Amino acid sequence: MAQINANGISLEVEEQGPTHGEPLILIRGLGTQLVYWPDAFLDGLAEVGCRVITFDNRDVGKSQRCPKEGVVDDAMGIIERFHDGKPLDAAYTLDDMALDVVGLMDALGIDSAHIFGISMGGGIAQLLAINQPQRCRSVTIVMSAARFSVGSAIEKLLAWPCTRDQFAEALIAMEKEWGSPGYPMDDETVRDIAHRAYDRGYDPNGINRHALATSQSPDHSQRLKEISLPCTVIHGSDDTLIPPIAGAEIASLIPDCPFHQIDGMGHTITAALTPVIVPLVAQTMARAKTAAD
Repeated sequence: MAQINANGISLEVEEQGPTHGEPLILIRGLGTQLVYWPDAFLDGLAEVGCRVITFDNRDVGKSQRCPKEGVVDDAMGIIERFHDGKPLDAAYTLDDMALDVVGLMDALGIDSAHIFGISMGGGIAQLLAINQPQRCRSVTIVMSAARFSVGSAIEKLLAWPCTRDQFAEALIAMEKEWGSPGYPMDDETVRDIAHRAYDRGYDPNGINRHALATSQSPDHSQRLKEISLPCTVIHGSDDTLIPPIAGAEIASLIPDCPFHQIDGMGHTITAALTPVIVPLVAQTMARAKTAAD
């Protein structure tokens, strides 16, 4: 574990795999921490030669909190503003979070890396491909969308103050609603992840700032047509949070971008998905190497 300075803030970073392997940066989704990545998945990526870099996004885990004066970020305040028709301001944007990743690369001395982003992290990955193509060797976009139509769903995405055990039960319920039925996690595994995440730094207002940043993310679908990097889109057929049609749209807009719809996968990457997803990442990296040569 290490704290690095990136884009003017402090981020918690971990690495595994060969030091001189192909750098692969994994970007988590809304409110989740690096401990949510399954160990088997990280090991699988390391085994195919990746220098696997995981980190806590700003505002979660052990990374720096980034509130902004005047921005309402408690759940009740956000819900009241939403129902009153008042604007939901954000403390920062997904563009800012994309620059966090650039700053991370700068701090680690990495000129360019393969990018793998899920959900909100997939939105960040798209912005990196659009705005920072020179820093990306390839981009894999998972369970994401070109526009995030949060709307009334924001109430489900908000976090509330709770105890350690309440947080675990909430995460178990979310896994049952949004998880991967064909590649499930048992309740004890989810409970362990929840306890580890809570102990590292559960901050409901930080999670809510993620939700606000996501809700304010503009539609960048037309700019996806500008991307010339090797990209891959992966989406689960059983994703009940972001439907697979959203992933298919991304792939249709990015030139020469394959789309892989995985039966039984929902809005979670579990250990059981390792042998399914790792080869797709390896194929994308191989395409990038061929293009570079």
